[in-house]
Amino acid sequence: MLASTQFAIAFLAGLIPALFWLWFWLREDKERPEPYLLIALAFIGGMMVVPVALPLERLAMELYSGDNLVFVWAVIEEVLKYAAALIVVLWHKAVDEPIDLIIYMICIALGFAALENALFVFNPLSNGDIVQSLTTGKLRFLGSSLLHVLASGTVGAFLALAFYKSDLMKLLFGTLGLSVAIVLHALFNFLIMDSSGETILGVFLFVWMGIIVLMLLFEKVKIIEARHNPAHQYTSS
Repeated sequence: MLASTQFAIAFLAGLIPALFWLWFWLREDKERPEPYLLIALAFIGGMMVVPVALPLERLAMELYSGDNLVFVWAVIEEVLKYAAALIVVLWHKAVDEPIDLIIYMICIALGFAALENALFVFNPLSNGDIVQSLTTGKLRFLGSSLLHVLASGTVGAFLALAFYKSDLMKLLFGTLGLSVAIVLHALFNFLIMDSSGETILGVFLFVWMGIIVLMLLFEKVKIIEARHNPAHQYTSS
């Protein structure tokens, strides 16, 4: 199989699951949907973070080791995803209600996850190990992809909670959200590295419970928006 064909397969293996999760989360804002162009830009912006993160992570490998390296990797990815969101979309006038901040942060996260997952699938596929590629794709669909959603969505949730507050409070909430995202990401990395086939379900359960909390935060943010703009009423999703 040609390398170009292998990469195309791996790319689709990363892209299609990410698009599924994107569809799932966009349903949270179906009453006042975001412009498709901005959604696409945010998704692509997340993908563009990967080629920036990889050399920084390789550099980190030369400077750190063990738990320190795992933590630095989490810092690199979460800071870059947040920076990409600030550069690409969060300044736009279409971001006019709190829930938009969570939606766009999740778009960034899923774009990042799509390309990152594609690279993880490509490695075993290029060596002819189709079974390992399928296993990797399945595990990242259920674990790593949602971890990125949880981490970046947490940043978005903190920003959303400060949407109607002062600029200083927005800065503080954004910094706090980023800090929580880094801790969640690093904790997942620590747990997944120490897990085995018997304990990996428990690691995924940690992520899934976090996703439930994120969904509850969505509802909280909808209430905040409804209080400030009674015309913007949301129905239960």
